[in-house]
Amino acid sequence: MKKEKRMQSMEIKAPAKINLFLDILGKRPDGYHNIKSIVIPVSVYDRIVLENSPDGIETVTASDIRFPGIPWPMTLCRPEDNLTTRAARALKEVTGHPGGARITLDKSIPIGAGLGGGSSDAAAVLNGLNTLWQTGLSRDRLIALGKRLGCDIPALIHGGSVCMEGVGEQLTPVHRHPQRALWFLLVYPGIAVSTSDIYARYKTGLTSAHPADKLHAVVSGLEQGEMTQVATGLYNALQATVFQKYPILELIKNKLESAGALGVQLTGSGSTLYALVRDADHGQALVGRLRTSIGCPAWMHVAQAV
Repeated sequence: MKKEKRMQSMEIKAPAKINLFLDILGKRPDGYHNIKSIVIPVSVYDRIVLENSPDGIETVTASDIRFPGIPWPMTLCRPEDNLTTRAARALKEVTGHPGGARITLDKSIPIGAGLGGGSSDAAAVLNGLNTLWQTGLSRDRLIALGKRLGCDIPALIHGGSVCMEGVGEQLTPVHRHPQRALWFLLVYPGIAVSTSDIYARYKTGLTSAHPADKLHAVVSGLEQGEMTQVATGLYNALQATVFQKYPILELIKNKLESAGALGVQLTGSGSTLYALVRDADHGQALVGRLRTSIGCPAWMHVAQAV
């Protein structure tokens, strides 16, 4: 029997994510916070090329990365500290795979933006190398491995719309109406926000909404394809804390609401705001209105839930 030839390289896409709902349920003894969040992937992608190598793990990316609308370059952490490198090393350690990998990362998801770019890259590398290396881990084992690297990674390994709980390890699929597309305008003003800093500043007294009601509105709105219902449930317990440190973000939120968005919310710990819109044309119309009114640089992208 002819031996099957093993793949030597593969190209994959890592999608950005947004949080339609994010509640903080308390601090754990280990210092982390228990959360509850509705996470959905959207059509902004980092491109990753994985190549087998004899040994060692290497991530290659541009030293300065530019995003349309932002006049200054942005820099990733050192390649050896990048989540893609750490994910590949973790997979190699757990499986005992004898070879290595060269990871070429082409960034399109803004950095420090609350869009989960680093986490999505790590999730894509774990899924991709599991195939390329033929290491054969189940999705559940990959999710458990991803949990060790970051709380968003399990949801992005799972894929699709999910309710994420605990420190990201408890995942429940969230069903979306199959005939109703979900569109957003993403607005990133070039501010890289430290997630750990925002969590350190967070105080429960800053939030006064009714999260359980909002969670129900988001989930039922997604199931029924009722975008106005989804809009009523958008919630982020970190938003007030982020707005206190970065008032420009609240200004952008107000401008998006005035421009006619169905709903506007911060994703993750920011700094990206997303506007729920009716369709791609509605999103592009908001881009034009916002360009003339916010008075600051911004990367703007109309994206669809995927």
